[in-house]
Amino acid sequence: MTPEIRPFTGADWPAVWPIVQDVVQAQETFPYGPAMSETVARDIWVERPPGLTVVALLDGRIVGTAKMGANRPGPGSHVATASFMVAPAARGRGAGTALCRYAVGWARRQGFASMQFNAVVETNTAAVALYQREGFQIIGTVPRSFRHPSHGPVGLHVMYHEFDQP
Repeated sequence: MTPEIRPFTGADWPAVWPIVQDVVQAQETFPYGPAMSETVARDIWVERPPGLTVVALLDGRIVGTAKMGANRPGPGSHVATASFMVAPAARGRGAGTALCRYAVGWARRQGFASMQFNAVVETNTAAVALYQREGFQIIGTVPRSFRHPSHGPVGLHVMYHEFDQP
């Protein structure tokens, strides 16, 4: 079954917060502090227009979320970025792929020239492989720039996907 992706609504937050909390507290993929409050998490995760936050549903339940928008303001605003979180119990069921494809499609429709991920933890091999399958390339790695709880200092990949020009 392919996950359904739809825009986030305020009523979704009670289902999104535990996903964000689990991912952040694991300290394996995002550089957010594990004690981050729910208020701070919501402020960071829920994008304001023209950005967008979405949710992924499987069997009618929210199992993942993504946020997307411009990577930088001003002269860098033609490059999009996105971040993804999937509930641990739902991993491997297509939600991450569906969220990534949605984000890339959204960025193309919005007129972005490309998408860049600024900090993909190199030990997050499932995500790296997913992004590569979807057309992203590793264009550099900042060594020892993420403190992983079990691997120690590991690198952060910068990943990039140039869109076909019309």
